[in-house]
Amino acid sequence: MDASALKDRLKALQAPLKARYRDDPGAALVTLTADGELDGSGIACRVRTATALAEAGLHPATGGDGSQLCSGDMLLEALVACAGVTLRAVATALGLDVSGSVRAEGDLDFRGTLGVDKEAPVGFRDIRLTFDLRTDASADEVATLLKLTERYCVVLQTLVSSPTTSVSVSVSA
Repeated sequence: MDASALKDRLKALQAPLKARYRDDPGAALVTLTADGELDGSGIACRVRTATALAEAGLHPATGGDGSQLCSGDMLLEALVACAGVTLRAVATALGLDVSGSVRAEGDLDFRGTLGVDKEAPVGFRDIRLTFDLRTDASADEVATLLKLTERYCVVLQTLVSSPTTSVSVSVSA
C-alpha cells in the first residue's frame, strides 16, 4: 500500500473515533488491564498478553538465570513498541515516508532493588529513547514528527508524567 493510500486508510479509521470522542468525551475513557498468575512455583509471574502467555522472573543481576522475561526489559519494550507505532502513525498522517529503528535504554542500580543500599534508587534512573530514521523528509518535518510522536506516545507520556498509582490487596484463604 502506498503512503497516500495508507494515510487515507488511517484517516478513515480514526475519523469516526475522533468524532465520537469529541461528541462524547466519556467514550474516550478506556481502562486497559493486565493480568498475571502467581502459580506458587518458582519466583515468577505469568502475564497474559494479547497473543501469548509471557513468564516474567528475576533479572540475572538479581539472581535470575535469564530464562524468563525481565519486567524492566518489558517496560523498555513497551516504550519502544508504543513509540514506534506512534511515530509510524504520525508519519502516515503527515504523509512522510519513514523507516528505521527505535531503541530504548535504561540505567538501573540493582543495589536498590536488592536492598543493599537504602540510598540507591529502586527503578530506572535514566531512560533514553532513540530513533534511527531513514527518510527524505526535511529537518523541519522530522522535528515535527518527533515532537508529535513524543506528545502522543502513551507509554512515553506515562513515564514522563508519573501518574497517580495505587496498590491494593485482597486476601482469601
